[in-house]
Amino acid sequence: MVRISDFQIKDVVSISDGRKLGNVEDIDINLDTGTIESIIVGGASGKMFGLFGKDDEIVIPWNNIVKIGTDVILVRFKESPYTQQQLQEPKK
Repeated sequence: MVRISDFQIKDVVSISDGRKLGNVEDIDINLDTGTIESIIVGGASGKMFGLFGKDDEIVIPWNNIVKIGTDVILVRFKESPYTQQQLQEPKK
């Protein structure tokens, strides 16, 4: 069994450029099917404890996760964040 706290300590890294996107802040779960739809990643900027504004969140669909390692989650990431409309489009 995997806990959300296990995900939150892992760095989320884009496989296209090796850039750290941040850490998992939340998980979107489909309550009807019980499956994880996406992970929500907080930004990796130097802001301390959100005192100087909130970082932009990045929504990464579950099927864009390439590998979950012991300390890193590798993802396919488009430069522009996904919108809710893109996430709700039927998968092809």
